[in-house]
Amino acid sequence: MILYFLTLVLFVMGVYCLIAKKNIVKKIIGLVIIDYAINLFIILIGYRRDGVAPILFADMSPAEFARRGVDPLPQALVLTSIVIGLGVLALQVAICLRLYEKYKTFNMSEINRLKG
Repeated sequence: MILYFLTLVLFVMGVYCLIAKKNIVKKIIGLVIIDYAINLFIILIGYRRDGVAPILFADMSPAEFARRGVDPLPQALVLTSIVIGLGVLALQVAICLRLYEKYKTFNMSEINRLKG
């Protein structure tokens, strides 16, 4: 249960970065923290104590596998989420660099003031 609470704390830290910080780079880091917190939560949902890999061995009956086997679906979802998150992060950094080239600052308040 404590792991779920720590995942929630990690998620709240990311939301705090999004809300309270004015630097674009810090906001991007907050989004990455939120992404990792959600991935960790999904992995924790699929966790089973003393579980075995999701492979059916010859000496294992299907009933034993259903009782001890770990669900592979959350692992596949998190793997897909990591790949998508990396693509989104690359796009965010590219937009951030374009904003810096145009406004010469990462501060959102300054960018809003210079927008005109």
